[in-house]
Amino acid sequence: MRSVLQGRTAVAASMLAVLALVAAGCGGSSNDSKDSASGGQDAPDASALDKASGVTKVTFWHGMKGANGAAVDKLVKAFNAANSGKIEVTAVYQGDYDDTITKYKTSVQQGNTPSVVQIYDIGSRFMIDSKQTVPVQKFADKDGYTLDSIEPNIANYYSIDSALNSMPFNTSMPLLYINKEAFVKAGLDPAKPPTNLDEIMAAAKKLTVKQGGKTVQYGFNAAIYGWFVEQLIAQSGTTYCDNDNGRKDLATKVNFADEQGVKIATWYQEMVKQGLMPNTGKKTDDAQAVFKSGTSAMHLESTGSLRGYLDAAKGKFTVMTAPFPHLSASDSGGPIIGGASLWIDGPGHSDAEKRASWEFVKFASSPAQQAAWHTGTGYFPINRKALDEPSDKAWVAQYPQFTTAITQLHNTKPTNASSGCILGVMPQARKAAEDGLEKAVLGTDPATAMKAAADSIKPQIDQYNKTVKK
Repeated sequence: MRSVLQGRTAVAASMLAVLALVAAGCGGSSNDSKDSASGGQDAPDASALDKASGVTKVTFWHGMKGANGAAVDKLVKAFNAANSGKIEVTAVYQGDYDDTITKYKTSVQQGNTPSVVQIYDIGSRFMIDSKQTVPVQKFADKDGYTLDSIEPNIANYYSIDSALNSMPFNTSMPLLYINKEAFVKAGLDPAKPPTNLDEIMAAAKKLTVKQGGKTVQYGFNAAIYGWFVEQLIAQSGTTYCDNDNGRKDLATKVNFADEQGVKIATWYQEMVKQGLMPNTGKKTDDAQAVFKSGTSAMHLESTGSLRGYLDAAKGKFTVMTAPFPHLSASDSGGPIIGGASLWIDGPGHSDAEKRASWEFVKFASSPAQQAAWHTGTGYFPINRKALDEPSDKAWVAQYPQFTTAITQLHNTKPTNASSGCILGVMPQARKAAEDGLEKAVLGTDPATAMKAAADSIKPQIDQYNKTVKK
């Protein structure tokens, strides 16, 4: 689910500054004496807790608020109750995703990182390169703990060379939302939704309604959102950046100025030009408001919006969901997951603290807790066994629209394309794609707009890679 976009421009400078410190050896913790001789990035075994005296304290930084924040507090309370007298986790809200990663970078500089931190998906490359964390794969291998129950497509995003770096936590997927009554009134079958951009345009022409020269219902709407560009490129089966989406080696360029990205920008431009879609800009809240009000018959958003849409539409129209569209009819790719994961910090933390953090992360990913998380927030359960929990089955039965996301995830073959690009400056790349898309919508030649956008991010990619490889 998307965090506030405006904060992302501030991420660029802090990211490069902190990486420069890390690369120079100044980003490590000042509390290295707390580490065992085995090293800050090693995974201690269960004996570390047995040897600890008193209660081992764990600090958990996160970016969840409202109902999601309440679900985090409930999770932590359950863990603490199960580990009373042994481990105590304190959850600390740090603001949205951007605020959290910015504060985390400051904590790296100060040598005072939290025990566990929730970082959004596109911050993964930075977290790996910071060398501040212990990969969860190391703990799993140490214990002989199986990770097979984690949804493959979700695990694939956070893995490099089949090694899981962080534990997936809150996961979302993109969907096509449909106003059922609008479809029926236009003579379209909502049970047979559009499956690609051309079909959406054709349906939008029938769904757009004008009265007295004014559009009272648009056939389609979506924010100018870089995440959708990433999704559509993945749906085409191609990669968003080079070097196998940054999974073979550090990515050196983005590919959204290629054929696929230009087609997306051209389609957005035509949809607005033909009056089939309003230009609501980059703010997802503005685009969501159009669909919630019933003045758009189709809409793109994440699964994280489903519960809110159902509540907003109650008594006005019926919300239906469909798989996220392909770029073209011949495409056979799949979408990329979104959301965030949990990272365990190493340098500056005792073996007991690292071990306690692993116990908490395991607990958070268990079937019962993921079922509670799923039903409490609407995020996709990362543990597929959660779907078998009675409470989860009852929730899905109450909200059958969510089964679309389950089917879509299970039907997607894990590939480098569907795993998504891991790029050190991914937040800035996403913003650049949005800038290119917006210029196209406002009339700039799509190919020119997307090329300029891709070119604008290249110096930042080069600087990041140069810093990391020092």
